[in-house]
Order: sequence, then C-alpha cells, then structure tokens
Amino acid sequence: MATVLRIIRDVVPVDGDAHADAERAGAGRSDPVDVVLHGERIAAIQPRGTTPVGDAAHVIDGGGRLLLPGFVDAHAHADGRIFEPDVQLALLRQGVTTVIGGQDGVSYAPGDGAYASEYFAAINGPHPSYAGGGIRSLLDSYDGTTPLNQGVLVPAGTVRDLVCGRSTDAAGTAELDAMRALVADGLAEGALGLSTGLDYVPGVFASTDELARLAEPVAAAGAVYVSHMRGGYEANSAAGIDEIEAIARHSGVAVHVSHFHAEPAIVHVLMDGLAASGIEASFDAYPYTRGCSILAMPVLPAWLTVQPTSDVLAAITDPAGRRRLLDGWFPTIVDYPSLGPDWPSMLTLAHVAAPEYAWAHGLTIGTAAARLGTSPAEFALDVLAASRLEVNVVMAVRYARDDADLAEILAHPRALGGSDGIFIGAHPHPRARGSFARYLRLLVVERGAIGWADAAALVSTRAADRFRLGDRGRVRPGAVADLVLVDPARIADRATYDRPLELAEGIDDVLVAGVPVLAGGRLTGATPGRGIRRSNARGPAVPKEA
Repeated sequence: MATVLRIIRDVVPVDGDAHADAERAGAGRSDPVDVVLHGERIAAIQPRGTTPVGDAAHVIDGGGRLLLPGFVDAHAHADGRIFEPDVQLALLRQGVTTVIGGQDGVSYAPGDGAYASEYFAAINGPHPSYAGGGIRSLLDSYDGTTPLNQGVLVPAGTVRDLVCGRSTDAAGTAELDAMRALVADGLAEGALGLSTGLDYVPGVFASTDELARLAEPVAAAGAVYVSHMRGGYEANSAAGIDEIEAIARHSGVAVHVSHFHAEPAIVHVLMDGLAASGIEASFDAYPYTRGCSILAMPVLPAWLTVQPTSDVLAAITDPAGRRRLLDGWFPTIVDYPSLGPDWPSMLTLAHVAAPEYAWAHGLTIGTAAARLGTSPAEFALDVLAASRLEVNVVMAVRYARDDADLAEILAHPRALGGSDGIFIGAHPHPRARGSFARYLRLLVVERGAIGWADAAALVSTRAADRFRLGDRGRVRPGAVADLVLVDPARIADRATYDRPLELAEGIDDVLVAGVPVLAGGRLTGATPGRGIRRSNARGPAVPKEA
C-alpha cells in the first residue's frame, strides 16, 4: 500500500541540488503536490488531488511545511548509542535520518571492539551487541534494529592498534601490508572510507607516509579519506591541509576534513586550494564555537595514554609518577593549540563515569577543583583515576567564532553538515541535539546566508553523494524515501551550553525508507534503519564551483 505525503505548501526541493534554479527548488513549485511512496522509494511527485488516497497506508498532510531529503550527519559519535530511544529522538527531531560513524580513527571494527570501548569510552561508549567480525558484522548490527541508518568508516587508529599494538614506532613493511589489508577488507564489506584522528592515540604516531599508504586501497575503492587533522586547527590549519594534500597526491584519494573550524578566510582559501590543485575535497563544521573531547587528550601526554588503561592509572596514581606529570607535563599544556594558560576555566565536565564526582557535571575544572581546595591539575588526575579515564569535557577555545563567521564557513559549497555529536554525559555539548536545527535556523531563517535548496544540499545531498549512500539525498522519483517535513516558522535548536539536553523543535514528522519513524514529534517504534553500505555507483561529489 502506498504512503502519500500531501504537500500543501509550494516549496519542494525536488533534487536537493545546491545550485538548482531558485524558482524551481528554492522558491518552490507553483502548485501543491502529492509525493507518493511505494515501499522504500518515492514513486511519483504529481499535482495535488490527482492521487487516489483511499487505499493509502498513510496520508501525511504537509500542513504548510517544507519537504526535504533526510539529513545526513557526516560526523557523529552515535556508533554505540543509536540503539537508545533518547538518542534516536534527539537525532530525528533534528531531521537526521543517516549517521556516519567510525570517526576520528577509533571505533569498534575491525577487531573485537575492546580498544574503542576502552579508549573512546567517553565518546562512543560500548556497543550493545558487536563483539567482533569486522565491518560487515558491525553494519549488520544496525539492520532493522534502529529507526535511523548508520554508516561507518574504517578507523585507522583501531587498525594500527590491531597490527602494531601500543607501539609508538613507525610501522614496518609487514605491518603496513597488514594494515592495508584490513582497510581493503573493511571497504569491501561496505565501509564508506577511512578515518583518522591525528590528535588521538595511536593516530598521533602514524606518519604521513603510513597514512598515504593506507589511503591507497581507499582511492582504489572510490571511497573517502576523512581526517581529524594533526596538531589542532586554527593557525595550524595550513600544516594539516598540507599533510592531507600529500596523502591525496600520493594515493589519488578524495579527502574530507572533519570539524574544520578556523577563520572563514582560512577555510575557504585552503579548501579552494585543494580543489584548484585537482584534489576532490570537502569538509564538515558544526555550528558552535566550543569543542568536546575526552579529558585525557589535552591533559595527558600521548606517550602515556597509548598504554593500556591499567598502566595509565598506575602512572597517575603513583606518587612519583604523578609528581613527574605535575612538574614536567602540566606546565606544557598551556601550549595546547586550542587552550592556553586559562585551561582550567576552559574545560567543562560533560561526562564523569565515577559516581562520586557526579556533582561536578557542568562545572569547569577550575571551579570543581576550587570546591575541593585542590589544584586544577591534581583534580584532573583525580577525576581521571576515579573514572578509569572515562571523562569527556566541553572545550572553550581561544578563537571563538561568532554567528557571522559560522555562516560564512557553512555557506561554502564544499561544506557538509556534521554535528560531531557525543551522546554520553549528564551535561554534554549541545551540538548533539541542536546542530541540524541550528543550521536551518541560523543560516536560512535568521541570517539568510543560504536558501532552502542550499540548505538541503548542506544537510543532505552533498554527504549522500560524497559518501556514496545510494539513492538518498534528493526528493525525486526513484529515490529512497528518507524524508523530513520542516516547519520554517518553528525550526529551532533548544539545546544550549547551560541546558544541553533540550530537543530541537520544528520537525515532527520523519520517514526512513518510506516508514514513519517520527510522528507528531514522537518515536513511532518502527525500526526500518539499516547499516548503510557504500554504493558502487560513482555519482557526482560536492560541487566543483568555488
């Protein structure tokens, strides 16, 4: 039986093309339409009233809302949390129907998931069912178990840990061959590309040459190299892009820069420079100024955190080891690229696994330490030890971007929507529950920086093309019916740094594969989502225009 979306507003971005004719896709059709779905696909788009609806399984009245293709979160950490109803609701209320995980070089597969569940416990959390079997098994775990789709990248750090263990040495020839084989296997099993996290361990120890070699099978598969760049962003962005360019030139791989936050001019110049040199490139950026990560990354040295958790805990609790860190290491973190001498006031506790520190959620390291009458460095070590390193923090930055800067960055034709959402914590970063609604409110409704057609491209079409997600990202006959109804008068992000758990508003009806998964703002209980395997079709990537 068919499902009919009865659209009574005259705006339907039919193909989601950012450069479509404004009257056709941005200003809309001249006549209301019915969008007819059969099974998981759009069967027809035709004048309203010409579609018999008596036998339809569902008739959904658009009620003056806009119909957009389901949103694709190009960078998120829902890998193990997408099975939870509160996370599903948080994503669907933003219009997100597909999430791309395996980010920053660390996730469950390949391998048994132990490394990710330990080192990234405060970011991805544990997976409820995956215990090994590789990318294929991980993707299978999402089939029919969630209302959303989940794609994954092969995480280079996890691959390195499997082959090289906790070594900080350069990979040898045999190790490189073994890592390349794991990457190729993951891609053959449906992974969307390869991710790196070059400020995390063990990725920080991977050389440019190693990464370039790992990118060779990625290029051969027509997939994407996705990078959390090395050494911070901002003033160091050029060095990070230079490394990405070297990897692309060696391998021929298409590249994507994760959470690219810098001065708008820097972002534009560097991205346009890659394109001008013949490198296929894109980036994502969340519409907030602060970041979020595990506390261990900025406050502990990489040579220590690469060790097993038991060894790290021994080092930070042993009096002599702790003194060495306090005297020799902590004075150096003022030079961490995004922080500085005021680092205790810039790190807000978002998730602390130790229940005895639950009172500290939402407080800065400095404020929490002062309440206990201890130094910020001592407090940071204490809370990490008590939590077995499972702590994440919202990170204020030296170079905060205002809304005008964010709008300029996100208006770039190679920008993709990516929340970098982390769903673990009592006081998380608001980007997990607000990013996509904020894109629409800030960029379209309030600032007019882009129109609705460009918005559809930003939050859906470009990512669907870039990561080869099949027939998604467009509202047209034959496309998979991942669809979102947006009320432009109500669309708003409600999550803030003070109240980060508030859900977005203005999106109450969402379909995945033609099945209503959000109706009236509530979960329907349907689970048509699947693990998204990379499509072999080589469709268009991001626009070529600067």
